[in-house]
Amino acid sequence: MTSVDITADLNSEDETGLVWTFLDEARDQSLIVPGEMVVAGSTLTPTVCQVVDLVAKPAGTIVHLRPLPGTIDQYRRLGLRLGASPATR
Repeated sequence: MTSVDITADLNSEDETGLVWTFLDEARDQSLIVPGEMVVAGSTLTPTVCQVVDLVAKPAGTIVHLRPLPGTIDQYRRLGLRLGASPATR
């Protein structure tokens, strides 16, 4: 099972056309920075996403995510081809 960096409803888009969630949904908020690639969604639907931006709102910080094509397994295989350790998240 894949753990996610930030929980998100991948079908929930706002006026920007991007997936959004709150920063406090992140397992480790320090990983959630613009430009970073993270695993978002849920343990049932993990997806590699790019963090687009963080927007401070009265209700909390909004994180905009851009889902990237491909499956988690395709990204794992790419990482292995690039020499990443299998234990690397």
